[in-house]
Amino acid sequence: MLDARETATYLRTTEAKLRQDRSRRVGVPYVKVGARVLYRVGDIRAYIDDNVQTADVASRAR
Repeated sequence: MLDARETATYLRTTEAKLRQDRSRRVGVPYVKVGARVLYRVGDIRAYIDDNVQTADVASRAR
């Protein structure tokens, strides 16, 4: 499990963005252990996989 700082570094974002996502109930699923917020590595990877954007080559050729 990674803490918010480690997760932000891994995703190349900020802790503030992760905090904002948590308050909006979007983004990477997380686990609360007392006051600590932790992210499971599998959830981080699934979040990345679920948010892959592909270029539509056919529409760019027009």
